Amino acid sequence: MSDWTTSLQRGLVGGATSSIVSTAALAMLGRTEAGSAFAPTNAISHWIWGDEAAEHDGFSLKYTITGYAIHHVSATFWAVLFEKLAGEKLDRKDLRVTLATSAATSAISCFVDYKLTPERLKPGFEKRLSKKSLAGVYAAFAVGMALGAIALRRR
Repeated sequence: MSDWTTSLQRGLVGGATSSIVSTAALAMLGRTEAGSAFAPTNAISHWIWGDEAAEHDGFSLKYTITGYAIHHVSATFWAVLFEKLAGEKLDRKDLRVTLATSAATSAISCFVDYKLTPERLKPGFEKRLSKKSLAGVYAAFAVGMALGAIALRRR
């Protein structure tokens, strides 16, 4: 297992890539389903602003930036755990292992988000997207995490 310092450093990269890729998915799916690229990200800020965040469609410093910040921190949390628990396997640079491990991490995060987390701390974007789209967001999250792991190990 990787030490915590290495896992944290690598997790910052994986967290950034998974956050960016999954936020892009949120925007594309939000535009299609909610009529707004910002609505799903705004909804994440319901942690702080309550249900009014999920109802806001446009870009907002209050809702969009807060929502993205929460999403980014959450993605980084999962990426650090991903690196801590699977770092040695990822170091083998086997694409199949990297993709399978990132998919498993994403599936676990989805399970935790929707089965173990209190309503107030759920992601929030489920208020604006269908279950099919949620699967797409978590798939994008897995791809982003895998891209981060691959980028870190290119040398």
